[in-house]
Amino acid sequence: MNGLLSDDQAAGADSIGLDKDKVVELLVRVQKEVKEGLLPSAQVALARDGKVGVFESYGSAKPESLTCIFSATKAITSAAAWILIQNGKLDESEMVADIVPEFGTNEKEGITVQQLFTHTAGFPSAPFAPLDWIEKDKRYGRFSKWRLNWEPGTRYEYHPSSSMWVIAEIIERRSGQGYTEFVKQNVTGALGLSNLIVGLSEEEGKRALDVAHSGDPLTSEDYAKMGIPEPPVTEVTEEALLNFNRDEVRAVGVPGGGGYANAHDLALFYQALLHGALEGKKLWSESTMESVRHVRTGDLRDPLFRQLANRGLGIIISGDENRNFRGFGKTNSPEAFGHNGAGGQIAWVDPKSGLSLAYLTSGHDRNNVRQGKRGVAISSIAAECAA
Repeated sequence: MNGLLSDDQAAGADSIGLDKDKVVELLVRVQKEVKEGLLPSAQVALARDGKVGVFESYGSAKPESLTCIFSATKAITSAAAWILIQNGKLDESEMVADIVPEFGTNEKEGITVQQLFTHTAGFPSAPFAPLDWIEKDKRYGRFSKWRLNWEPGTRYEYHPSSSMWVIAEIIERRSGQGYTEFVKQNVTGALGLSNLIVGLSEEEGKRALDVAHSGDPLTSEDYAKMGIPEPPVTEVTEEALLNFNRDEVRAVGVPGGGGYANAHDLALFYQALLHGALEGKKLWSESTMESVRHVRTGDLRDPLFRQLANRGLGIIISGDENRNFRGFGKTNSPEAFGHNGAGGQIAWVDPKSGLSLAYLTSGHDRNNVRQGKRGVAISSIAAECAA
């Protein structure tokens, strides 16, 4: 034994140059809510130099288990679109309506592809039922009925799912393939990540952990006492998240929030994003990766905490000392990038250290302040594991 690490765990940490004492601290923190009975599962992985050195599962999670990563899926959808941009089949300055004419109604004809990626498109709460994706008439009917909440490009407001449905449609039209087929063939399958899946088959679904809610939500009085603004009600409701326990919804591969993964392959995916490649399979050029990590939202701020949005092309850039408001820890470098997901899912990579983190849980804490603090703590410790 090495501290609280087994010989195998210590060897794994050594293999990617980690501080073993910090790895112990990380694993203790990851287990905390599972041991306390708050969360049914937790899984964590650290990767560096294109390989995983730490991968542990707790509670009901097993190494082969798949967890819905919710909005962390946006990075996968975006990475698929980057391939089309890199190959000259798509440009972020294009008008969406020129690609998807059904979308160009109700004053949406001026929206650009870039605005879809950066949550500046103006229709954050536009409704879309996942199963409507299957039938194109229903899909296009949704697009045409959507209306703007505000003028595109004038502000930032997170679009939980709406804009990514349109990006998936663009991928289909410009590639000639179904969205989930394109992702599998050109991203997850090309990288050999069999435990990173958008659109679960019935057989793959047998490995998926059911979403469960735990804990008690904060009241308006609780927020007032803490001096924290109360988050607005969005489409990300308990009922909506529980829908991902249904086989037919899992099979859709919701582009803004329906991917499934284990922490091992999600951490490796971010290694691929950092290097543009994994095990010699090059998908994205250095110029592509440099471009997509460029912040496109300027001085635009989120409406809740008034912090800089710091959005690249479908990913979040860590940025300044207030990076914890964007889903990062306090010890990442400003260059770190990633995308978190509902329920506390964490995924990022830090170019300065070369370290990537994936933390997953099937248990969604109703106390979102406690959930947020957990994420900041796990990310902060993880970033310090790079020796």
